[in-house]
Amino acid sequence: MTGITRSQSGERWLPAVAAVFVTSLIVSNIIAVKLFSFGPAYLPAGTIVFPVSYIFGDVLTEVYGYARARQIIWIGFACNLFAVLIIMLSIELPPAPIWRVLGSPEQSQRAFAALFGLAPRLLGASFVAYLAGEFLNSFVLARMKVATGGRYLWTRTIGSTLVGQFADSAFFVTLAFTGIIPSSGILGLVVSQWLVKSGYEVVATPLTYAVVNFLKRTENSDFFDVGTDFTPFAWKLEERPEKAE
Repeated sequence: MTGITRSQSGERWLPAVAAVFVTSLIVSNIIAVKLFSFGPAYLPAGTIVFPVSYIFGDVLTEVYGYARARQIIWIGFACNLFAVLIIMLSIELPPAPIWRVLGSPEQSQRAFAALFGLAPRLLGASFVAYLAGEFLNSFVLARMKVATGGRYLWTRTIGSTLVGQFADSAFFVTLAFTGIIPSSGILGLVVSQWLVKSGYEVVATPLTYAVVNFLKRTENSDFFDVGTDFTPFAWKLEERPEKAE
């Protein structure tokens, strides 16, 4: 028997889920300029919030399907790019004579630029890593859901995060720091970020279950990506059965 179709399900909570996803992405990039110690590892402060985007990316794919998650991933990319452009513009604005956060307008300007100014190489690495990681995360989860018949949610939330977070960490660290730090340091940084971010997903599994179950119940939505076009560059939503036949 064919299950509920997309047109019959609701998306009342979709804006809220998308807002958390996009906000966690933008905030993580803003605070990533700070490094902190986590045991023997040094991690960007964005690590404390960036994994939330993967958790809610899982929720989007699990409840609303890959095609809807793909739209939100691109919306998140556009919002992050817009935020970066506005920050770059704000750095270029001449400081007011009365702006004396650090003694003088010139000192304040230098501190502001040092804090929020990101090198083009870092920005490019961040954008590539985000797209690769998020699309792999969504793709793996969608395929695993069909393969398991919708059972064992924890296997696909953790499994997809392991793949997506590894791609994100590998792309970002390699593109951003090759030629700057030794290759052994790059590998260590990739592995440490990957393990911490993936561990975040494991710890947050009960929260993921609670959010997914709530949304499936209230939205009447449990989308299965059977016959879905998984290209990252499509935009149109497909009318597919939400429950396996």
